Amino acid sequence: MSTGKRPKGDTKVGKSAARLAAVQALYQVAATEADYTKVVRDFLAGRLGGTAISEDPDTDAETQVRLAEMDAGMFSGLVSEAIARQADADDMISASLSAGWPDDRLEVIVRSILRAAVAELLGAEGAPARVIISEYVDITHAFYTGPEPKMVNAVLDKIARVLRSKELVAP
Repeated sequence: MSTGKRPKGDTKVGKSAARLAAVQALYQVAATEADYTKVVRDFLAGRLGGTAISEDPDTDAETQVRLAEMDAGMFSGLVSEAIARQADADDMISASLSAGWPDDRLEVIVRSILRAAVAELLGAEGAPARVIISEYVDITHAFYTGPEPKMVNAVLDKIARVLRSKELVAP
């Protein structure tokens, strides 16, 4: 039986939840042109985010599920960094896309995923590049079953090889 509270987890779960919430917040800002500081406040206050829709494969019934509690500091930092460096991130993303996936083909959620990931890759501290890429590819899998996760992986790998080249040198 659910208590209605978000499950508490270790810091890895909190960081994963922060990444997902940052993507959702960036999507909200892009889709509605809302002020990002208000969106961040709404997420932190629990008025936005924090739940997901789960579908029962046998009955197609949908239920809302509470997500793990996010690392609030990481969430705020990712959104702020993504907004502050949006032009730089968009330039890196555009330069890293293949000819088969032009910039105008990127949906808002894919662009939000990539912006959050680039913001995190630009950070001086934090997770290793491979962890960041893996986390955002996993987030992409939550939204897409088609070629988008592979495209996100390829774009982030190209960007990480520029921003974090020392980390990605083959042994």
